[in-house]
Amino acid sequence: MRNLKVMMAFRGTNYHGFQRQPNAVTVQETVEKALSKLLNEPVTIQGCSRTDTGVHAQQFCFSMQTNNPILARNFIRGASGYLPEDISILSVEDVIPTFHARYSCQAKQYMYRIHNSESKNPFTTDLELHYRRSMDLLLIKEAAAHFVGTHDFASFCTGCTKEKNTIRTIYDISIEKQENTVILLVKGNGFLYNMVRILVGTLLSVNENRIALSELDDVLRSRNRLRAGITAQPHGLSLYRLFYDEVDFAECDVQRTLAAEN
Repeated sequence: MRNLKVMMAFRGTNYHGFQRQPNAVTVQETVEKALSKLLNEPVTIQGCSRTDTGVHAQQFCFSMQTNNPILARNFIRGASGYLPEDISILSVEDVIPTFHARYSCQAKQYMYRIHNSESKNPFTTDLELHYRRSMDLLLIKEAAAHFVGTHDFASFCTGCTKEKNTIRTIYDISIEKQENTVILLVKGNGFLYNMVRILVGTLLSVNENRIALSELDDVLRSRNRLRAGITAQPHGLSLYRLFYDEVDFAECDVQRTLAAEN
């Protein structure tokens, strides 16, 4: 039995997230059906992450097992023939039996894109949040720095119970503007449900003077979802990069060291 590590990208607009659901079209169901046809056997895939309805992935990993000896090139080409245009297989490789797309992942990086203009961009309406207010990037960067490090992010989780472990480490948050698009990159060792979207919503609340910089540490300590900002809309969010091997994760260690020094 082969254990495969498969990387794919997808546009989440037409899907109710990654994970299979009984009464909705999902990425997992769509991919499993396509690969079952390709490999002529039932296929179940294990994803690296759950994604919400409308959330995208520029890099998403799943692991799967198969008895089929198909070559990687033929796997990619064959899957393309069965998959819709908004899902693409990027790479496939044989890995050790213990590899698991979710549990072997050491860190993830999410991207959130904001179209910051009075006019909407008709070409990115399902890829970027349209935000008309002026954005004070220096203020937003200062606010984002409060979240770097190891914290209890219960205030930034939808539906988290007191029993759930809500401690996570954010290695880095970078924010830059390219013409009318503001891009936020958030890298961490793991994320709670809606955590990145709530972080973005909180940063926008700071930009709008609804939450003061001086309040952010108290918001974290409160473990109260009502203290943080709104949950930003899903379509601006993409799973951007995954870190599995030591070389990739070494980059996270560098970022963590720099964050601690600053």
